[in-house]
Amino acid sequence: MAKKNPEDYTVEEKLKALYQLQTTLSVIDEKRALRGELPLEVRDTEAELEGLKLRQEKHATEIQELKKTISVMEKEIEDSKALIERYQSQLNDVKNNREYDTLTKEIDFQGLEIQLREKRIKEAEGKIDVRANDLQETRRNICDKEAILEEKKNELDEIIEETRAEEDKLKIKAKDLEAKIESRLLSSFLRIRKNAHNGLGVVYVQRDACGGCFAKIPPQRQLDLKMHKKIIVCEYCGRILVDPELAGVKVKAPEEKKPTRTRATRKRKTAEED
Repeated sequence: MAKKNPEDYTVEEKLKALYQLQTTLSVIDEKRALRGELPLEVRDTEAELEGLKLRQEKHATEIQELKKTISVMEKEIEDSKALIERYQSQLNDVKNNREYDTLTKEIDFQGLEIQLREKRIKEAEGKIDVRANDLQETRRNICDKEAILEEKKNELDEIIEETRAEEDKLKIKAKDLEAKIESRLLSSFLRIRKNAHNGLGVVYVQRDACGGCFAKIPPQRQLDLKMHKKIIVCEYCGRILVDPELAGVKVKAPEEKKPTRTRATRKRKTAEED
């Protein structure tokens, strides 16, 4: 049998499908709510872990760069010492004071260069110690976060596994219901549902008011709802309205007020009987 075109359904059939879809999606929301804040906690922990790993990489890179700098400065110190030895050997062959002064200045300069580089090496070694401590602390934090993340993921997987089968059935049911609703109306419903804080895009009238925002609905509008001739939305919150009967909700008829009895007051005798 060929599937019926969604546009061929009556307004009443569309409203019933919409309300059933809303009910189904609300149950799915409840199933997902059982997971609580766990999905967010898992994502946050993963983000924190990623940040810690980047920090670990940064500390390790800084340590390597500092070690390279120390290695370069140690090589420069060796070069300066070699120059000092050469200049000192040349002092024995100087022919005048000018050459002697020039060589002496070079020896002093190289000596200052050695002192400066030794100072910078000590500073770099101090930074390495600090970064090494930071790296160790970061690694401990990574281990802690990985343990927490694994625990949260296991807990989340257990909850998902418990509700997966039922949720899959509900999703199939929702798809079947969506097939009965024309795309334009379905898009409007999904948009309304997304913007509603409680996820309700279709509500039924409760006590003469919108079941979503509880704004009063005029009697004429309620009469139009019962006719099932057109799609009606709440003027205040924009939710699609259906009457309770279509939603399968039994509404108690207002009780008739019983006439109040007035007690007849007996007049007191004002005069005594003879």
